[in-house]
Amino acid sequence: MAINVDGVDEFADAIDRLTVRTRTATRSAAKQAMRLVERRAWANLSRYSHPPNTPTPSPPGQPPARITGHLRGSMSPTGPYPTAGGFGGKVGPTAVYSRIQELGGQAGRNHSVTLPPRPYMRPTRASVIADGSLRRTFVGAWRRAL
Repeated sequence: MAINVDGVDEFADAIDRLTVRTRTATRSAAKQAMRLVERRAWANLSRYSHPPNTPTPSPPGQPPARITGHLRGSMSPTGPYPTAGGFGGKVGPTAVYSRIQELGGQAGRNHSVTLPPRPYMRPTRASVIADGSLRRTFVGAWRRAL
């Protein structure tokens, strides 16, 4: 006794097309998410400013105050690039002093100055997750693909 099933090839083709659409949508959403994080980090780094050689007006625990805009301008997105689970990417500053601004620590000659942490990337990451904008970016892309 044999069982014939019609439409298997068409079904397999439809699944392949769906796979391509969702993969393309995921890559696009990853790129949009990176732009979202970059814009939010820019906004965090624009909250305070002051002229050169004056004390910083940003309170400890808040993003560093902008003097020249170099830290803000050094935001450098990398990706999206394929990963085992989909796509990944990175957004972060390239300024040499970016890490000590985020985490705080000893700086200057003989480590004579202690800088308090002035986080700007961690709060950015937390805010795009907490307000749902990161999730909405991906869900919207997948809905359009499906």
